[in-house]
Amino acid sequence: MIRLEPFERSDFQQLIDWVDSEELLTQWSGSLFSFPLTASSLEWYLTDTNVINESDAFVYKAVDVETGEVVGHISLGGISWKNRSSRISRVLVGSENRHRKGIGQQMTKAALKIGFEELGLHRICLGVYENNKPALNCYLKCGFNIEGVSRDILWYNNEYLSMVEMAILENEWKAMTH
Repeated sequence: MIRLEPFERSDFQQLIDWVDSEELLTQWSGSLFSFPLTASSLEWYLTDTNVINESDAFVYKAVDVETGEVVGHISLGGISWKNRSSRISRVLVGSENRHRKGIGQQMTKAALKIGFEELGLHRICLGVYENNKPALNCYLKCGFNIEGVSRDILWYNNEYLSMVEMAILENEWKAMTH
């Protein structure tokens, strides 16, 4: 079981340790950060976050309820209060030994629960690079629908990557959870 808690400065080093390659950094954040990830580059990331009705971003660490261990990271950002919409981004299951154990699904569903049930959002979207098949499958299992593909959006490792755009609406969420 996963619980989301606010991501804080004291969590910087663990995230930096997890993001140990340029490839993983790109998969996690696109071109938002440059490698290597540093505490100073993460500092702006926390500015004005996690204040309901004032913030446009909520940044979380994912905590294993049984062990208290931080196992991942997820952000609910780009909030439009007028349109009641948001975008999940920067999703990362930490240690390699935690991959393919359902943690990504639990984190995503926890973020959806916050978005729809606490923040009153109507639409939550995300983008995932086409080559990240495990993440694509995770989001489909969480109820997201593919809305389209932004072709050749990122130049990385001598090739272009396309981004699969996905979204879930509040009525789809309610149908899944009730």
